[in-house]
Amino acid sequence: MPELVLELNGQTWTLDPSRSYSLGRDPQGDMVFDDARVSWRHATIRWGERSWIVEDLGSTNGTYVQGQRIHQMEVGPGSAVNLGNATDGPRLNFSGGQQVSADLYSAETSLAQPHQAPAARQAPPVQQPHRPPVQPQQPQQGGWNQPPAQVPQQQGWPQQPQQPQGGQQHRSPTTMHHFSINQVTKIGRALENDLVVSDLQVSRFHAEFKAHPDGRFEIVDLGSHNGTYVNGQPIQRHLLGPNDIVGVGHSTFRLAGDRLEEFVDTGEVSFSARRLTVTVPQGNTTKTILKDVSFGVPEKSLIGVIGPSGSGKSTLLRALTGYRPADQGEVLYDNRNLYKQFAELRQRIGLVPQDDILHKELTVRKALRYAAKLRFPGDTATDERNHRIQEVLQELKLDIHADKRITSLSGGQRKRVSVALELLTKPSLIFLDEPTSGLDPGMDRDVMKLLRGLADDGRTVLVVTHSVAELALCDKLLVMAPGGSVAYFGPPEEALNFFGYETWADVFSAFENYRDYDWSGRWHGSQHYQMYAADLDAAPQAVAVVPQMATRPPKPQSWGSQLWTLVRRYLSVIASDRGFIGLMFILPAVLGVVSVVIPADSGLGPGPLKAHLVNKDAGTILLILAVGACFSGAANSVRELIKERVIYERERATGLSRSAYLMSKVIVLGLITALQGVIICGIGFAPRAMPTEGVIFKSSPAIEMTLAVIALGFTSMMFGLIISALVKTAEKTMPLLVMFAIVQVVFTGVLFQLYDSIGVEQFAWLMPARWAVSALGTTAQLNVLMPWDAANPDQLWEHTAAQWIVDMGVLVVLGVICGVVVARLLRRHEPEVMRK
Repeated sequence: MPELVLELNGQTWTLDPSRSYSLGRDPQGDMVFDDARVSWRHATIRWGERSWIVEDLGSTNGTYVQGQRIHQMEVGPGSAVNLGNATDGPRLNFSGGQQVSADLYSAETSLAQPHQAPAARQAPPVQQPHRPPVQPQQPQQGGWNQPPAQVPQQQGWPQQPQQPQGGQQHRSPTTMHHFSINQVTKIGRALENDLVVSDLQVSRFHAEFKAHPDGRFEIVDLGSHNGTYVNGQPIQRHLLGPNDIVGVGHSTFRLAGDRLEEFVDTGEVSFSARRLTVTVPQGNTTKTILKDVSFGVPEKSLIGVIGPSGSGKSTLLRALTGYRPADQGEVLYDNRNLYKQFAELRQRIGLVPQDDILHKELTVRKALRYAAKLRFPGDTATDERNHRIQEVLQELKLDIHADKRITSLSGGQRKRVSVALELLTKPSLIFLDEPTSGLDPGMDRDVMKLLRGLADDGRTVLVVTHSVAELALCDKLLVMAPGGSVAYFGPPEEALNFFGYETWADVFSAFENYRDYDWSGRWHGSQHYQMYAADLDAAPQAVAVVPQMATRPPKPQSWGSQLWTLVRRYLSVIASDRGFIGLMFILPAVLGVVSVVIPADSGLGPGPLKAHLVNKDAGTILLILAVGACFSGAANSVRELIKERVIYERERATGLSRSAYLMSKVIVLGLITALQGVIICGIGFAPRAMPTEGVIFKSSPAIEMTLAVIALGFTSMMFGLIISALVKTAEKTMPLLVMFAIVQVVFTGVLFQLYDSIGVEQFAWLMPARWAVSALGTTAQLNVLMPWDAANPDQLWEHTAAQWIVDMGVLVVLGVICGVVVARLLRRHEPEVMRK
């Protein structure tokens, strides 16, 4: 076999044909690269049947020979291979030769021997399941569980902040810019700026730095869409101090004398939680559901969070993302307090809830287009958005499914689309809540491999899961104990040995059988705690106080632009839902036909020849038409908010306007309800003798009565939105819908006399059907056709224009009040930190 010598970064190794060599960022690999472009497990080098072979392991950025990306290729003396980039990626040079020099002998022999785990990683004797837990065994001297003083500092591990604004001080600036007196430096995405920031979160002309003659510097926002921030707080203009951090998109800037240092957030950020505690009211006391949770996440890592039911996993996730800040403790994103700087940092955090955050009726590409339209600045060109969408689709291997409806995808593919939605804005930190829930083992593995790849490509990923099959893919594992405390944090391969059980089923059984055991105390007394969490708990405990912001954080799009995008998206969803479209036309048609069942000679007026006669059937016909409008209007909206609750919560955190979202529902559903009102009246009025004249439209009483039915349907639709905002599950909407319709029947004023009934009459004023039937009765002269008391007629049925306007006006006011109530109810489904 020909001898092959590999040269890398000034070191030389002679390769052993009897074994293969792994290349990547994995510290356990044979050749480790500290380069973000290199994947965790990037490639291998091995001896084939007749030559040496370099094989790419499906890396993200590729392996290159002579500028061409390769999957597998023979190499020999004189070959050169680049990893991650064809021109300037880490370069491997191959040559022939004799034995390497003696000073490199140790490096050679370490590669030439098969990789073995340290002796101290051998599993200690395993306890039998369901025995009381014991303290973890002490490791052998010099093993992985050495005292804290001997533990080397891991790259990217959270450090103590040196400055209160924190975060970038231990990094080298990406670029530096020098100031001169009276100089103005413009920052933005457009090439005309002095400092160009290639980030779709940045407006074309975003902000400018001004150097004053007295040596002070000022930052001025130029009406940007996503805002300019100083120390995490949105500003319009601000005089800068020496420790102030300016945030623009994914970049932060800091003054250093007459220089402006720029730090670009490419994902290489640390993340840590320090003594997080969450309490909830319980009667006259409080209950702790999360207790003193501390852990640190290295850069570009995958963290798994597991634990039994009731261990606070969901509470922890909401505390880490800022959706429900902890009552005590702090969450640090690159040593910056997430709660205090949420307005800025929220754009750098992605969250994939357990339920899909997308409209399944749309195609993959169309769903991503609407999301990009809402999240990117208003001055982003269509080509820029489409280019970013295509990048994400290719990264997640969804380009072949781009034009498929999301409903037609498998569970794992739908989860990829949810992840793609979050990757549009290039977040550095991604949280996932139960992404493998309901998936088979094969899809479970695919999703976890996807998350492993996201971490390898320069992001920090934290996943809450019930599945334990693929935990080996994680860099660190956090195990939560009953009561919301930490039971273990460290490498996943050491977790079962730490607990002393053979399987995770045994561990979870122990949690259940020994709920009163001090799992947290056991963890705090272990060497693992000293290695992985003690430094975080040693930091001063902080209280998570969310400051009142002087100005509201800006929205990526203007209110009108958001409204237009939301209306278009909603119409696209409806157009893609054939079942809803069919029901939209069938329901009012059936209700209109029901009103025709009443004998045809019973019209809505006395008729030209029998003006003095009473028509008792007129009230029944109007009752059926009114109930039909009530039911169809409420049925249109009663599920709309509850089915999109997860989508709304996530989009609200990224800058969605609450009022624009609600108004989009009102406009689209209002148009549908109006069309249904026309169908109901068109069918119901066709065979009827109509009143001789109206009170507003003298010659067109049918139009006058149709407007009353439409107004009733619209107000009922608003009541349906209240129901949808109140309930916790979609199953609870139908009983409330039926109850609402029945109550409207009772209080129309047609079944029995309402006026002059103390209490009952006043309660009926709250019912939209009462005012709608009154408007109909005003036109149809119900006081003449079916008077309850000829000497004391119902004042709301008085045949005058003024009374008709009052009846219609009250209907509109009820609808507006319902809109205000819905807006207030929507606040309950927003990140709590935004409400403060």
